[in-house]
Amino acid sequence: ANGYLLDQFLRDGTNTRTDAYGGPVENRARLLLDVVEAVSDVWGADRVGVRLSPVNSFNDIADSDPDATFQHAARALNRFGLAYLHVVENDFAGPTAFDGQALRDAFDGVYIANGGYDKPRASEALAAAASDLVAFGASYIANPDLVERFALDAPLNEPDPATFYGGDERGYIDYPFLDEAANAFAA
Repeated sequence: ANGYLLDQFLRDGTNTRTDAYGGPVENRARLLLDVVEAVSDVWGADRVGVRLSPVNSFNDIADSDPDATFQHAARALNRFGLAYLHVVENDFAGPTAFDGQALRDAFDGVYIANGGYDKPRASEALAAAASDLVAFGASYIANPDLVERFALDAPLNEPDPATFYGGDERGYIDYPFLDEAANAFAA
């Protein structure tokens, strides 16, 4: 995912190879499938998950037809019986109109949706069986007690993206827990 090596091979915007690993989507997906097979042979496919980011342009990655590319990849991954397919359904650079339902339909196993979800949208996706699970990244970073906050419909801390990837603890362990925020407010 996210413009790293396997994603670079999948995308026709970066993969301009003319050998067995380039050209049509079947070839561009070959490295992903080779890696999944090798890892599954060692650890067992039921302990292996794959993360894809069909519309994420991070690291200048692009594809002329992400729907076709990633639906092919999802269908091809079915043969392994993986633990899950984790899909980033948005672009880190901004909003997209991506609908993960086609990927959900293409993959036979556990589908984890990710990307810009809040509690209402996650609840809707789960209720509609559009996803088996929903992952939260930045919301969890900013809210170490996210599950409790969701259960109580409590307000959330806002993430501070300026502290992401900073190399130290700032922005990772300094967000207040719900009870700490309440105590600070009462004081």
